[in-house]
Amino acid sequence: QVRLVESGGGSVQVGGSLELACAASQYILENCRMGWFRQAPGKGREMVSHVSKTGATNYADSVKGRFTISRDNDKNSLHLQMNSLKTEDTAVYYCAACPTVTLSTWTYWGQGTQVTVYS
Repeated sequence: QVRLVESGGGSVQVGGSLELACAASQYILENCRMGWFRQAPGKGREMVSHVSKTGATNYADSVKGRFTISRDNDKNSLHLQMNSLKTEDTAVYYCAACPTVTLSTWTYWGQGTQVTVYS
């Protein structure tokens, strides 16, 4: 069964750090691009970062230099290290995997984890 399970969300003060983790099946780690998305209250879902199965990364401009995505194929997990957090980073963060070639549709999604950044 293909599943994505996020963990690591929580509340942190502005300027703080959090690390999100996404447990995934071996099939996904071996075969798929994986990514992180977020959805803030009243807004649409947006791409935060994604990483190919060979390790090539991509970041939204709003998080470049602050967030780092990584995948641990030995532990079947995807990670998002978030530093210098801002109030605008507050959102539900979702792990996703196995997109189409155009990255417009992602096949698998986690249930989401809440990140709240307060001042």
